Amino acid sequence: MMDHIQLNRDCAVIAVPSGQRETLPAGTAVRIMQSRGGSFTVTTERYAVYRIDGADADALGLAPPGGMAAQPHPQGPLTEEMVWETLKTVYDPEIPVNVVDLGLIYSCQIRPHEEGGKTIAVRMGLTSPTCGMSNVLKADVETRLLRLPEVKEAQVEVAFDPPWDRSRMSEAARLQLGLDLDDTRRPGYVRIS
Repeated sequence: MMDHIQLNRDCAVIAVPSGQRETLPAGTAVRIMQSRGGSFTVTTERYAVYRIDGADADALGLAPPGGMAAQPHPQGPLTEEMVWETLKTVYDPEIPVNVVDLGLIYSCQIRPHEEGGKTIAVRMGLTSPTCGMSNVLKADVETRLLRLPEVKEAQVEVAFDPPWDRSRMSEAARLQLGLDLDDTRRPGYVRIS
């Protein structure tokens, strides 16, 4: 973690986990908790957590973070691998793991679009049915997918059945979060290291 940074201008933010849009005034001291997927997750001195879009990195006195927005758009025919790699650039603002490795992507289908090109239909869950960030994550997925070649439409359905649980996480995600690989199917189990 970094030392506190004072915002050098008013900055649009999204409160985590409520998903409410707010503005933090210039001079607000924040600490960057993570920078993933083209955005920053910050906390204030009062421990409120916010997401700042990478386009507003200048308010932090920083350059926009790497990630999908900073990379060239993929070229060539659309492939399933391209879609999954793009989905891996979307991160939960509270957890330093992408939505694919978290197991939030329940299904992903590429279909012909009626006007030519492709439609990508994604069914995704959330770590909690009360997650206020659902619209933010849904918009992130849609925006990233629409940048792919041939894609005319991205349809993202947020689903709560089946409910998400830690058993859906990839082994890499469980290791990154310090979860015991053998006991993640037990409800409520978290190994403290």
